[in-house]
Amino acid sequence: MKAAVLVAPMQFDIRDVPIPECGAFDVLIKVERCGICGTDLHIYHGNYSRDRLPLIPGHEFSGTIAAIGDAVQGFTHGQRVTADINLGCRSCFYCRKNEILNCPQRVQLGIHVDGGMAEYVRVPAHAVVPLPPDMPVEQGTMVEPLSCIVRAFRKSHLRLGESVLVIGGGPIGQLHLQLALRAGAAPVILVEPNPQRAALGKELGADHVVSDIARADDLVRAVTNGRGVDIAIESVGSPQLYEQAFTLIRPGGRVIAFGLAKPEHTFRIAALDFVLREQGIQASVAGMGDDMHEAATLLGYRRVDVAPFLTTIYRLDDVQDAFARLAEDRSVLKIQLQVA
Repeated sequence: MKAAVLVAPMQFDIRDVPIPECGAFDVLIKVERCGICGTDLHIYHGNYSRDRLPLIPGHEFSGTIAAIGDAVQGFTHGQRVTADINLGCRSCFYCRKNEILNCPQRVQLGIHVDGGMAEYVRVPAHAVVPLPPDMPVEQGTMVEPLSCIVRAFRKSHLRLGESVLVIGGGPIGQLHLQLALRAGAAPVILVEPNPQRAALGKELGADHVVSDIARADDLVRAVTNGRGVDIAIESVGSPQLYEQAFTLIRPGGRVIAFGLAKPEHTFRIAALDFVLREQGIQASVAGMGDDMHEAATLLGYRRVDVAPFLTTIYRLDDVQDAFARLAEDRSVLKIQLQVA
């Protein structure tokens, strides 16, 4: 099969490699589309999973079932599916609590082991996620990123009528924005300096959009009776923006830490103020288990608009150009690779 193999940071090689063998408990998926996300860019630049190279990246993929293991039931050939990329031991303390990322044996498809930037990918049957029958396959690539947002909102304990500030209007920030609206948050504020992304946030329903984090404080105070927001979601990964987020939440408010910073980055919290104001922080990074299935349901019922993320398509052969453009061109929200 054809595969895009990252052989070194910023260096892809299109190779013919063996099709993965479908074991008794596996499903072989013929990949049709695979999205490129921020984590993939971290891998591309050598900031993450460098020790796993050469690697076939890709964890936002969808396609159809090409082969089914002898011990697998409940799936059919040609069925449209995606996959939960988080694979744990399924028996430890963390796996039992659906906290698979903390499993000592955890691996992630496309991040630690070969993923979806290839014509076929092998997935354990328990991790296969069926897509609604009428869902276009390109939308199936958005189940995994949306599942990350589903999990973040579960952890945020958002209540009806609470105010939400989303810092960052990239694809993930725009999904946070939409799910906040669907969950009954009010008002929902977006901070995004890029004019195109700011305009998209407004189009998708943001109550207020501000281009400069330095000006966010005045707006936040004005629309929350001077208190600050109930929840601030940092979806950029900037230490400075994390620190700013704590100044924008109310006493008793909480910060959802979502953006991936570099390993050496840290941010500071004024400890006494943090305690006296009874503020909170909750990290969340990836969807898994039920998060995936619920994301598929939300997309199937069109509760989230993913059309803005499906407009830029590259062939698998052009993966090098696709990554270079996504890394450099802020006018592009997301890129999908056409595999099949």
